[in-house]
Amino acid sequence: MPDEAKTLWKRLLSGPTIDFYVGEERRHWSLHRNLLCHHSPYFESEFLADKTSSPSQRSELELPDQDPSGFELLVKWLYQGTLDDTSDMTDEKKYDYSVACHKLYLLCNKFDLPVLRNESIDRYRQGLLEAQLVPDAEEINEIYRSSPVGSPFRKLMAQIAARQIMDPDSDKNAESYRNCFKDNPDFAVDMVNAIKAGTGGILFDDPTDGDEAAYHEDPTIRQNGSGKGT
Repeated sequence: MPDEAKTLWKRLLSGPTIDFYVGEERRHWSLHRNLLCHHSPYFESEFLADKTSSPSQRSELELPDQDPSGFELLVKWLYQGTLDDTSDMTDEKKYDYSVACHKLYLLCNKFDLPVLRNESIDRYRQGLLEAQLVPDAEEINEIYRSSPVGSPFRKLMAQIAARQIMDPDSDKNAESYRNCFKDNPDFAVDMVNAIKAGTGGILFDDPTDGDEAAYHEDPTIRQNGSGKGT
């Protein structure tokens, strides 16, 4: 490591620490303030009083709505500059790691860490690919709902659902994602757009042409779906 880098690293790991309490269980981490402020404007605004870098009196931060598994990855990245190598993990562990990477992504949004934000979604996708697993409808609903509007994670969830619906070997259909449509009005739009993009914009047969019987009702069935009365 060059002398300049050693000097910088020594400075970042010196000085006071900030206590973080994460999740409902208030898991605790104590992190160097200089390191936090070096990486994030959010931490600068929280822990430095003004633009002259005068320290504030604040020494802790409560994060009850954040997930400790994602924060643990953030700490690893701050102090080691990298995330875990998942190549030797089991498929189940790889999937769990992917879930933690989504939690990390949410933290990156909050703390203004764009480089790590991109890496977190890359690791999420990599974990799914290696494990050959995808989130189910309930997980897609939760991830889509918790991700910001316009987030790449929303796009990814819509594309995963679209692929499941279009897969001839899958038993998934639009009904499988009813709760996603109900809880997230934009989800249906994103999914339909994903289907159009994924199929290359294939034009359906003209529904105004062809067999008339395809659009006929059974005359023995009432409009309300019940049979004729006696």
